[in-house]
Amino acid sequence: MVALMAVLLLAGLLGNSSWAAGTRRAQHVFIISFDQGGGDIIRSQPAPEFKKMFADGAATWRAYTIVPSITLPSHTSMLTGVGIQEHQIDWNDYQPDRGVVQVPTIFSLAKKQGLSTAMFVGKEKFKHLVLPNSVDTFFVGGSSGEIAAEFAKQIGKLKPDLCFIHFAEIDGTGHKYGVGSPEQVKAVADCDAALTVIRNAVKKAGLEDSSVFILTADHGAHPNINKDGTLSSPHGNSKHSDVDIPWVAWGKGVKKNFAISAPVLTYDTAATAIWLLGVPVPESFWGKPVVSAFE
Repeated sequence: MVALMAVLLLAGLLGNSSWAAGTRRAQHVFIISFDQGGGDIIRSQPAPEFKKMFADGAATWRAYTIVPSITLPSHTSMLTGVGIQEHQIDWNDYQPDRGVVQVPTIFSLAKKQGLSTAMFVGKEKFKHLVLPNSVDTFFVGGSSGEIAAEFAKQIGKLKPDLCFIHFAEIDGTGHKYGVGSPEQVKAVADCDAALTVIRNAVKKAGLEDSSVFILTADHGAHPNINKDGTLSSPHGNSKHSDVDIPWVAWGKGVKKNFAISAPVLTYDTAATAIWLLGVPVPESFWGKPVVSAFE
């Protein structure tokens, strides 16, 4: 009897493990990152598609990215599940001679389980995250509209298990014209329209009911007046404006109209994505699946 109780207890503990390997909760996961789309920036500007998914799904405006809160290191943490101390991507431009990241990515982990992967990005520097034989389809575009159009063109054929999509122009217009400038407001609207294209393409491909979308950002920014009087949007420090990012889960098994109250870190995006696909979350990950967002 004691032995039987011990077995049952162990089975219960394993069954309740929130990231037990092998339980596939979604057939497709789409991570969409809005570069410089910090919580304050997107929340304060028109973005009807984003905000509808935020309201309908499980979400928070106050997830957190890493410090330094800059694009390539932040996205590396988002897609490897570890901090800059581990992944060592501490630069922010494309430097081919530096090779690729030296820790596993969610794409390499997914490929080990026989899953298909894709990346549609707005900046060439993401090549640093493409480990050999880890990404089946890699596309570098310009605007969010171009990226969304290419995604829509290919999704019916690819039907990737894991897909990362990156929109760059909120960041580009912010640096050039400043936070909240008319140019950045238009960029947010353009990215939101591209999000609609992505969603419609997933639905047309017959994947919507079996998919989870994760909407997030790499960092925010703070307003700045340059010496010549022009505006810009620097980022990289630990200010709330720089490190606060939105985090939205929407789709299969996601709680409806749910406000996430537990802390969410950018590392958790990596863990959540592979957990949904039934890929074991490595013990080395700093991130954990955001299980509170799911039924």
